[in-house]
Amino acid sequence: MEGSERWAPLAEGLVPRTCRAGELIYLQGTEATHFYYMLEGTARSFISSPAGGERVLTYHHSGDLMGEASFFDQCPRVSSAAAESDCRVVAIDRDTLDQALRRHPELALPLLQYLARTVRLLSSQVDHMSFLSADKRVARYLLSQTTGGEPLRRTHEEIGNAVGVSRVTISRVLGALVRGGLVETSYHSVRVTNRQGLERLAEEGG
Repeated sequence: MEGSERWAPLAEGLVPRTCRAGELIYLQGTEATHFYYMLEGTARSFISSPAGGERVLTYHHSGDLMGEASFFDQCPRVSSAAAESDCRVVAIDRDTLDQALRRHPELALPLLQYLARTVRLLSSQVDHMSFLSADKRVARYLLSQTTGGEPLRRTHEEIGNAVGVSRVTISRVLGALVRGGLVETSYHSVRVTNRQGLERLAEEGG
């Protein structure tokens, strides 16, 4: 299964939760007893500083999983998630996951791959991304968010919030990546077309 249907077996028999825009879905520092499958809407994942600052990590859309990294390592959550628009999510606990994997063992490998992508995203945020040039920040973000040639559904503003640069800068950087044959863009979507080239860009000069 592709896209939003990939994780549907995880939600079998579960009642979705409705979250209104602005509502917290989970909170940084709390116990991760569940992870979440987004059925509808958009949510943002972010890290809060003790002083009250916020750094957006990524945006989640229908078909995405959220909060799975802390769920699997059984440590307090390293980030929060809040609804950007009205959302419908399914909360999945350990018993539910165990039952789903017994019924659908083919989900195990994609779930591990998804988890690895999340870990890469968190690592790139910690790895001094704020000291990188805008094109390298964008390249690393796209690499961390895409696998298998599937398009990434993000607006320029969402990408800018995730990497800490303006929407105008994102438009300029993506335009250069398109001209360089590294990505293709369409409405609210970016597809990596030359992953090796993008990886070289991300690592040039450290």
